[in-house]
Amino acid sequence: MPRQIFQLRISLSGVRPTIWRRVLVPGGYTLDRLHRVVQHAMGWRDCHLHSFDIDGVQYAEPDPEGDLLLEDEMTPHDELDVRLDAVASKGSRLHYTYDFGDWWEHDLLVEDVFTAEADERYPRCVDGERAAPPENIGGPQGYLLLLAALADPGHPEHPGMREWVGDGYDPAAFDPDRVTTLLRRFC
Repeated sequence: MPRQIFQLRISLSGVRPTIWRRVLVPGGYTLDRLHRVVQHAMGWRDCHLHSFDIDGVQYAEPDPEGDLLLEDEMTPHDELDVRLDAVASKGSRLHYTYDFGDWWEHDLLVEDVFTAEADERYPRCVDGERAAPPENIGGPQGYLLLLAALADPGHPEHPGMREWVGDGYDPAAFDPDRVTTLLRRFC
């Protein structure tokens, strides 16, 4: 059976201007691998808990202590046991939340499903816009403060924020080839 490729549009909710990625991933990826795809596509370091919500069903990394409870206080299903092609198809929407403190919500739309090209390597990032917010910035509100401070050298937070994110952080920058390199190395 030919390998199926899912074209996903990953959009970060609650921020303007919009931050999004378009990635191509094998349908046989488990949700834990899809988690890594989202992490590397956004440039994050996987330092916090996360969960998926797919048609009202919660999936997350298994907790060895059995303590991980989500909003509805139900233990989520193990993301290691679930393949993308088993829970999604063309047109499906998956919701992914990362960092339950900053609460980064993502909308994953399955734009297309097609047969893998024989000479192509996957996963691959084919498009996107803007750099993702840095880790631990304080969620969408903290990111808005960061953008305001970086845009105005006279802003009282400008020096501290610039030092914190470093000179190389450009909120408008995005390089799909760099993301593809990361995806192939770590996913």
